[in-house]
Amino acid sequence: MTPQTTQPTPMPDEPKRPNKETRGPRSLFAVASLSVVVGAFTGGVGALFRVFLHSADGWRTDFIVRAHSWGLPGLLSVVLGIALISSLAAWMVSRFAPGASGSGIPNVECQLRAGRFENPLPIVIVKFIGGLLAIGGGLVLGREGPTVQMGSGIGDLVGRAFQRNESECRLLLAAGAGAGLATAFNAPIAGAIFVLEELTGSFEIAVTATTLGASASAICVSRVFLGQSPDFQVPALGFLNFGVFSVSLVIGMLMGLLGVAYNRCILAGLNLSSRFTQFRGALRAAAIGAFVGVVGWFMPLLIGAGDRLTQDILDGKILLGALANGFLLHFFLGPVSYATRAPGGLFAPMLTVGAQAGTLFFMLWGHFPYLNATSQHFAIIGIAAFFSSVVRAPITGIILAVELTGSFSLFLPMLGATFAAIAIASLLKEPPIYDSETR
Repeated sequence: MTPQTTQPTPMPDEPKRPNKETRGPRSLFAVASLSVVVGAFTGGVGALFRVFLHSADGWRTDFIVRAHSWGLPGLLSVVLGIALISSLAAWMVSRFAPGASGSGIPNVECQLRAGRFENPLPIVIVKFIGGLLAIGGGLVLGREGPTVQMGSGIGDLVGRAFQRNESECRLLLAAGAGAGLATAFNAPIAGAIFVLEELTGSFEIAVTATTLGASASAICVSRVFLGQSPDFQVPALGFLNFGVFSVSLVIGMLMGLLGVAYNRCILAGLNLSSRFTQFRGALRAAAIGAFVGVVGWFMPLLIGAGDRLTQDILDGKILLGALANGFLLHFFLGPVSYATRAPGGLFAPMLTVGAQAGTLFFMLWGHFPYLNATSQHFAIIGIAAFFSSVVRAPITGIILAVELTGSFSLFLPMLGATFAAIAIASLLKEPPIYDSETR
């Protein structure tokens, strides 16, 4: 008798792929067309997520203001409320979708590079609801983490629904992630560049075409709900004198040091929280949420995603003392909030810290008449340089800063600052934050 061969049984928690073929895309036109579908769905979901977050931010701030008239009961209401909401977000992750914890970008990178696929539907649902609870409740986290992972999940779901092969599903997953970032910050080019520079490290035509298609369609849909203006309103800024290039190198070196310190704070927070095993996820998040609630009671603008705070910084409304105190607190609130492992990203807090640091540099050292610079110039340069130091994606950092503010006159100083920031971080042998997280 001829011996029969048996096929290996797939693991029960490993979802089947629609097609085990691993070669390149069978039809670039077909997968590029599907990327437009992925982007449209991601843009709609991401826009809805942002609208709900904006409402939650307003409700939270109004509640804190009203609670001040209640005295001690008001303080307890704010602290316990944020603690409860934070713990609920963390519990949802641990109970229904562990892959939805934290930013989600390292998870997406693992899926793209190592082929470790998960069922995307629970992650998308938990990321949406848990992100609303965590960020809307007051944790200092970014909306880009949920939207990037939701977009990647939508890309994977569309690929499965249309029976694409594994290579095409990966392309759609990456394209959805880029569409998610584009929707999070109304920044289509930055979303596409982030995929090419950070997630895939490839500018191949298939990756480029699908990513651009998804980002473009996502922005077309999201702007129906969010409008077309940049996220931050900045007056038209003139071109700076050539002498600013040397100053941009100095601020870049400082941002490089700050970025290294920020990365180490994030990793220290994650490592410290993992040691307290008796405080399981929900209790750990509740304790951190209570601390954030205390900060929010005294300084409501410092908690949450920080968009209003960043706008005030760019408007030059914050005095030196308040800016310095806010910078010190916000520098640590982001890593502390991230240690909850609730759904939420790192980008938005980084943007605020970068703007704070750039403005502080201008206030303390930047009054050089021949530079014809303003605090807004240095705030935007700080955003690009600090982002590049932490994430080590300089092109994304520069394009993101430009698209967020609509300022196109700072490419030269941003190039100098990001170069210096990356050079310092590399000299100190500090790996990018997402590489550190996946180790």
